[in-house]
Amino acid sequence: MSGYPERFRTVSCAWPSGRAVMFVRAVIDLHCHLLAGIDDGPADLDGSLALARAAVAAGTRTIVATPHVSSRYPNDAPTIHRLVELTAAELAREGVPLDVLPGAEIAITRLAEIEPEQLDRLSLGGGPWLLLEPPFTSVAAGLDITILGLLAGGRRICLAHPERCPAFHREPRMLETLVDNGVLTSLTAGSLVGRFGGSVRRFALELMEAEMVHNVASDAHDERDRPPGIGPELEESGFAGLRDWLAWEVPAAIVAGDALPPRPQVKRARTRKSVWPWKRG
Repeated sequence: MSGYPERFRTVSCAWPSGRAVMFVRAVIDLHCHLLAGIDDGPADLDGSLALARAAVAAGTRTIVATPHVSSRYPNDAPTIHRLVELTAAELAREGVPLDVLPGAEIAITRLAEIEPEQLDRLSLGGGPWLLLEPPFTSVAAGLDITILGLLAGGRRICLAHPERCPAFHREPRMLETLVDNGVLTSLTAGSLVGRFGGSVRRFALELMEAEMVHNVASDAHDERDRPPGIGPELEESGFAGLRDWLAWEVPAAIVAGDALPPRPQVKRARTRKSVWPWKRG
């Protein structure tokens, strides 16, 4: 992938389950709450180190630190960049082989309050993409208009965990319209295996099969309750064949500002047909 370091290639990775040691391309986690004391992620640097070590054990070699930028957590770019530098330095001292890049998970409700130059510094890994968090409400009036307006203004938008947004469950075609207009989606790996409930899992799988997912990230908050796995969840849900594309090639392109690579034509490994609430096209 042009614009991305050569060192992120094939690595030896032991999954936390201990089932096997697999040789896979390194994972880039595009959405992770790694930074300490800034939101609902780790409370202190020891917690950040524990989360980082768990991520490395799960095959991750790069994390984009994406703390919340919301009314509850009114973080800003200077604070995030300072903590990224501090965390990276501590990881290096501890010998943890993990690169950390700055980013943010920006609540859509905060967008109007953030100056354009601040938004630039809140992008994913310093690239042109913003990670936006849709509301956890069943009705989100004007959500699509807001996002389409950002696109018209030249912003590139990636939506965090749309499978967990009740408004998209209620109006899946709104999400389809956004994707058709160039919005990317980043699913939480745990959604694919039922960690957020059955309805979220079903919707996540439906989005995957409709080819409306561009990235799967951990959205990890700690090493146990919200762990940093990605590969094992893709394998368990039948999408191991898309792991490189979802968790390395696409996030590498997002960070580098490159064109997205084409999606491989890989079918889900499954035993029964999904039930669909809607069809694309």
